[in-house]
Amino acid sequence: MKVVAVIPSRYGSTRFPGKPLALIAGKPLLQRVIEGVQGSQCIEQIVVATDDERIVALARKLNVEAVMTPSELPSGTDRVEYAIRGMEADIVLNVQGDEPLISGAVLDQLIQPMLESDWEMATLAKSIEPGDLENKNAAKIVINKSGGALYFSRFGIPFSRSDNAEQELGLKHIGIYAFRRSFLESFCRHGPVPIELAEGLEQLRALYMGASIKVVQVQHTSWGVDTPEDVRMVESILKKGGQ
Repeated sequence: MKVVAVIPSRYGSTRFPGKPLALIAGKPLLQRVIEGVQGSQCIEQIVVATDDERIVALARKLNVEAVMTPSELPSGTDRVEYAIRGMEADIVLNVQGDEPLISGAVLDQLIQPMLESDWEMATLAKSIEPGDLENKNAAKIVINKSGGALYFSRFGIPFSRSDNAEQELGLKHIGIYAFRRSFLESFCRHGPVPIELAEGLEQLRALYMGASIKVVQVQHTSWGVDTPEDVRMVESILKKGGQ
């Protein structure tokens, strides 16, 4: 099966305009993401999906394919689906363009269950750390006995009457996804659903549709770049050998 990784990358971020080109320890953010993806043993093709020629220029400078996608697309997942139209692909990764600490080894862990079984989606998670339960920017997951997602929420789940039990039972979501291509197309055609809009988590659309989502637990330092302050945090992690 052919595995394609798509990196959706928008120049016009509300909180951090131009962030794909922002330097992190001397390299543009997007370059760090691309180099992480290039370390994968399973990914055969990398595509940057963007709406800005400056990002296209950087991708091509790095010898990576870039596809211009419409600015009005509602989400990164829609940008991913648009970018692969007309391409050969069986499994499609949505690798967020603001994850400079991603590594090929972690992506290979994400891909493996998609190659070995019939999961429609897969995503990453790690152990919950102090502060994660209260942080509504951090999505939490509960899983079933097969490692499939039961639910995602910005609130602490599962609720427990015992102190700190959630920290033992839930996981922190890392927002990188693998899709079976046929399901990715169905997902984008379907459009948003009420629980997705209520939580602000588009992966809930997949559960609403009845899809199976494999949750792959990893030991990975993840720090998405949303603001200029996040650049300094990532640089600090890099200095400590976090990547």
